[in-house]
Amino acid sequence: MSRVAFFGVPVDLLSMEETVAIAERAMAERRQTRHTALNVAKLIKMKSDPLLAEDVAGSDVIGIDGAGIAWGLSLFGIRNVERVAGVDLFENVLALCARTGHRPYILGARQDILERAMAEAVSRYPGLTFAGSRNGYFKPDEVPGIVAQIRESGADALFVAMPTPHKERFLNAHARALGVPFIMGVGGSVDVLAGHISRAPVVMQKLGLEWFHRMAKEPRKMFWRYASTNSAYLWWLLRSLLTGRNPVEAKG
Repeated sequence: MSRVAFFGVPVDLLSMEETVAIAERAMAERRQTRHTALNVAKLIKMKSDPLLAEDVAGSDVIGIDGAGIAWGLSLFGIRNVERVAGVDLFENVLALCARTGHRPYILGARQDILERAMAEAVSRYPGLTFAGSRNGYFKPDEVPGIVAQIRESGADALFVAMPTPHKERFLNAHARALGVPFIMGVGGSVDVLAGHISRAPVVMQKLGLEWFHRMAKEPRKMFWRYASTNSAYLWWLLRSLLTGRNPVEAKG
């Protein structure tokens, strides 16, 4: 696995095929592997949120979810980097589970959306069986019981459908106790699978404009997030180019 640091944040240069293979090996060997998807918004947040930075750094695999990350790496010599979108990885691992008989568990999202997403997954991937599920609306004192429920389900994969930084904090705090081989935060991917949120057209995905599609769909919710994080990121890149300081460091 080839890893670099980008603005001080570890990033793994993996293809979709390589990432799915890591998930498959983790489930087959019952060896816990925690995956985190990195995009521009999360990268920017990590600089002002030490806990989030700690949570992300504690992951075994830090994949390139955002096209902006792949583009930024290419500016500093890391060419032909494949973006492994979290929603695509989520669905690829569900398909893998259907083929191999492994059973996933989903934690998060609204109950109605969760149920629609699971029904769609079973329809789309024949043979898929879920180890269980739990919506994302719970109180702090319910967490120990939820962790125990997931552990006792015998799940082979866990998808946590919560926003950043909640999913990262939950996983860093409870990953070992969960006892699940492959763990991944999926954010709004469950909403996409359920049809509650639409994905950008394929051409926009290829151009790295999914963020623009999301902002157009939910301007009040998403405008400030993208305006603030994207502008900060562009400034980081420009400053690096102007000063000649390469933000990419090889890690092996």
